[in-house]
Amino acid sequence: MRRRQFLSLLGGAAASYPLAARAQQSERMRRIGVLMSTTAEDAEGQARIAAFLQGLRRAGWVVSGNVQIDTRWGAGDAERIRKYAAELLALAPDVILASGGAVAGMLLQVNRTVPIVFTLTPDPVGAGFVQSLAHPGGNATGFTSIEYGMSGK
Repeated sequence: MRRRQFLSLLGGAAASYPLAARAQQSERMRRIGVLMSTTAEDAEGQARIAAFLQGLRRAGWVVSGNVQIDTRWGAGDAERIRKYAAELLALAPDVILASGGAVAGMLLQVNRTVPIVFTLTPDPVGAGFVQSLAHPGGNATGFTSIEYGMSGK
């Protein structure tokens, strides 16, 4: 191969590389932090995680494909939950799933920017997690197992 041919080949490859590299890149990997109030061995906690992962798969989110899940188990220990809340926030997740009011409360004490989705929280308005169930405001939203409007019925 002659020098000019080699340089033309090398220059053409260098010029086309950014286009090829962009075409090969997929959408960015999303990161979800999960902070559970139970232990890792708790059957109920494991069932909840399994249901969560199944729901993600149905929605097209594949672990190690387009989403990474970082799970921590608080085991009902306030100090451990605080430690894991800080640890998950340091990982810069796109969203955090908080299992239980104690977990959501501690996350909201140290974070007002990363979105938090809480579960198993009986009174998120009374606890100060959201402004109202219809319009949560802030960076927290979630699910409650009790609807107080039905309590009188």
